[in-house]
Amino acid sequence: MVPRIILAPMFIIGSEFFLFSEMKKYKNWEANVMEKMGLNEIRSKFLEFFKTKDHYVGASYPLVPNNDKSLLLINAGMAPLKNYFSGVEVPPKNRMATCQKCIRTGDIENVGVTARHATFFEMLGNFSFGDYFKRESLAWGWEFATKWLNIPEEKIWVTVYEKDDEAFDIWSKEMGFPEERIVRLGKDDNFWEIGLGPCGPCSEIYFDRGEEYGCDSPDCKPGCDCDRFLEFWNHVFTQFSKEEDGSYSELENKNIDTGMGLERIACIMQGVDNIFEVDTIHSVLEAVSKVAGVEYGKDKANDKSIRIITDHIRAVSFLIADGVLPSNEGRGYILRRLLRRAARHGKLLGIKGTFLNGLVDEVIKVSGDAYPELVEKEDYIKKVIKIEEEKFNETIDQGMEMLNSYKEELKKEGKTVLSGEIAFKLYDTYGFPLDLTVEILREEGLSVNEEEFSEEMEKQKERARTARGNMDGESWKEDPLAKEENVESEFVGYVELTGEGKVLAIVEDSEIVESASEGKDVVVVLDKTNFYPEGGGQAGDCGVLKNDNCAVAVKNTKKGPAGSIKHFGTVVAGELKAGDVLTCEVDRENRMACSRNHTATHLLHKALKEVLGDHANQAGSLVTADRLRFDFTHFEAVTKEELKTIEEKVNNAIFNAYDVVAETMDINAAKAKGAAALFGEKYGNEVRVVSMGDYSMELCGGAHISNTAQAGMFKIISEGGVAAGVRRIEAVTGKAVYEYMNKKDELIAKVCATIKAKEDGLLHRVENVLEENKNLEKELHNLKTQISMQSADSALDSKVEVKGVSLVTNKYENMDMNTLRDTADNLRDKMESGVVVLANVADGKVNFVVTATKDVIEKGVHSGNIVREVAKIAGGKGGGRPNMAQAGATEPAKVDEALNYAKEVIESQVK
Repeated sequence: MVPRIILAPMFIIGSEFFLFSEMKKYKNWEANVMEKMGLNEIRSKFLEFFKTKDHYVGASYPLVPNNDKSLLLINAGMAPLKNYFSGVEVPPKNRMATCQKCIRTGDIENVGVTARHATFFEMLGNFSFGDYFKRESLAWGWEFATKWLNIPEEKIWVTVYEKDDEAFDIWSKEMGFPEERIVRLGKDDNFWEIGLGPCGPCSEIYFDRGEEYGCDSPDCKPGCDCDRFLEFWNHVFTQFSKEEDGSYSELENKNIDTGMGLERIACIMQGVDNIFEVDTIHSVLEAVSKVAGVEYGKDKANDKSIRIITDHIRAVSFLIADGVLPSNEGRGYILRRLLRRAARHGKLLGIKGTFLNGLVDEVIKVSGDAYPELVEKEDYIKKVIKIEEEKFNETIDQGMEMLNSYKEELKKEGKTVLSGEIAFKLYDTYGFPLDLTVEILREEGLSVNEEEFSEEMEKQKERARTARGNMDGESWKEDPLAKEENVESEFVGYVELTGEGKVLAIVEDSEIVESASEGKDVVVVLDKTNFYPEGGGQAGDCGVLKNDNCAVAVKNTKKGPAGSIKHFGTVVAGELKAGDVLTCEVDRENRMACSRNHTATHLLHKALKEVLGDHANQAGSLVTADRLRFDFTHFEAVTKEELKTIEEKVNNAIFNAYDVVAETMDINAAKAKGAAALFGEKYGNEVRVVSMGDYSMELCGGAHISNTAQAGMFKIISEGGVAAGVRRIEAVTGKAVYEYMNKKDELIAKVCATIKAKEDGLLHRVENVLEENKNLEKELHNLKTQISMQSADSALDSKVEVKGVSLVTNKYENMDMNTLRDTADNLRDKMESGVVVLANVADGKVNFVVTATKDVIEKGVHSGNIVREVAKIAGGKGGGRPNMAQAGATEPAKVDEALNYAKEVIESQVK
């Protein structure tokens, strides 16, 4: 690092030095004229300015952190650069400048309520990693603000840490900044530190908005709680390290980390009071208003909804472009939460159907030039949003009805807290994120028992864990090998399936023993082995370990503690002893079958990316001798046409007979070569790169065939969803494909025999049978309709009047639900005005159906509430819409009492 020796009075501009006496020639001492400047222009000017100062100007990092488990999403401009500051990684240059995309959801409940909170924002920043320090940072801050943005000098105030005389002197003595506009503030305001480690003072630059925004105090200045002074650029000087004893030591290499909110400086440059009036954001806001058919600024409730949708559609567009998919946990939950919150506020504005995906056009229009990933993934972003919004729309009305009914119950009972059990049901059944339920209830002064909700969530996770069982095999904490030294094994079986190894340890009944006799189940550890240990989704090898005195039948191989490889097996002959040298004989047929399937997963991964897009990343795999299972990120079911194309691409790669080549190299060399790595997977400095011609190249430690042609053929067996945003393909290769085709032939032969048709006439025969079945179903439906009409005529005799509302009730036995609903509809239509409550008893269970005409609904009648109260009498529950609802119950003996109770329920509802 070049030493910096700076003698006052001197002033640094860029890499040049000016005598203080010459500084006035450089500065414009007259008030500058501040012109209105667009957000995109400000961003460009900032990056261009620091390019002139010899900075490396990088594109924004993705919102998904890379190799940083401490963050769900990037929430600050310096967050992606932490490893550069800490010295873990070498930066592309010791001077950098970025405009970083950021997401923060800590204040999401305030987004839309206020006009300044946002979940998505952009942070401008310039950084020095042991290069320049305070003088350059402050001088360039001043230069950019006054020369490139033309902010009037008299409008600028600055703050410094109260003990940072160096920063104060740079501003006042070296830069000639008026001392009366330099404010010293305490540690809470102007000192950056998080626990132990690097920290330091900071200097903030403020814009004076004018006395009209002030508090009329003669001492009004930055640090005051009023709205007059707006901080827009913070310069952090990382010069200390906080030690455990509370002291501060000087860092040898000092850093600069500055941050300027792009939206905030845009407010200043455009003379507006809030971020929603900034040009690019306001353009999206206007698009929302247009879709809703609502004018912004006329109604507070509507304005709140418009602001929420405006902010959230920007956030979700960038999140999806960076690879985030909706799910129920992690960053996927944040995306789902934002999408569903925006969708709900669209309904509050009266927007029908899906609409959010259409707003993506405006986001791309105003931000696509700066962030080309939005343009490249436009169709993908829209599709993900549309699918998620459609899913939510399927359940939101029913969920809102249920939530509204519970709200009414709370109010009637004089309570204000909704149980966590009900909130969890809304989440689990209707897709309502807890935050959305909390927000809806908060609007009416109600809340949720979030502790109970967490308990219900944990119960569900425990049920899932129990159902899933223990998939991890033996616990290493209980493994006796964990306490042993010198049990490290070397795997030497990528190519050779036979070899020799010395017995380092024998485990029998969870204890290390010196020998094991015939018939004993054991775990054997060798110093070298040709047996592949289960890993990377690939099953472990089986085979035989033997010498002249003993033989061990190995049924599985796994990795163990302390670098060991564990052979699970049974002593089938002689006596096994520690120190024995054994011959390793891997089951060739089993290894080849596993290897064929493993190689096919690499080809499948590549084909998925080619057909579905680069977002289709591996999310898990299982490779055994009989099949392969491959999980990947994707937002919807893969179509039959897409599956056909994927299968064809994999088979073409097999038929092209690509050589499968494995090379060991440095991790950086592997990445430079283009090898694909699994997201979130940890790799050492040296990695194994597996290439298949010029078609596929991935980091992989597994066993493979030597040529893709050895896979024989690839056949997809199934495709389906396993989690939100994760799909699964199961497939077979080689001999398993032959067996699969034989089973298909046998099935076709059985169908032909059953349906009495020849194979070439099978399709025609099936079509005829289906047509005959369709005609029979039609006749059956007509008969049921006649029964329904007759039932309706006889049930009208039970009609009574309840506070001016006609009510018909009736009980049936062994009637299917479709006929019961049809009967209720027929009765309602014949009555023209009134309520119908019907029950059916079959197999010891009860079903209720309630329906009502429009005129009585206007009087206060609600079918969903009626059926819920009626069903309770018979030990049941249910609900539904005002005009139609149904419920189930378990006590047939109380059906008559339940039907009779309908009168009381209606009487309480009618206004």
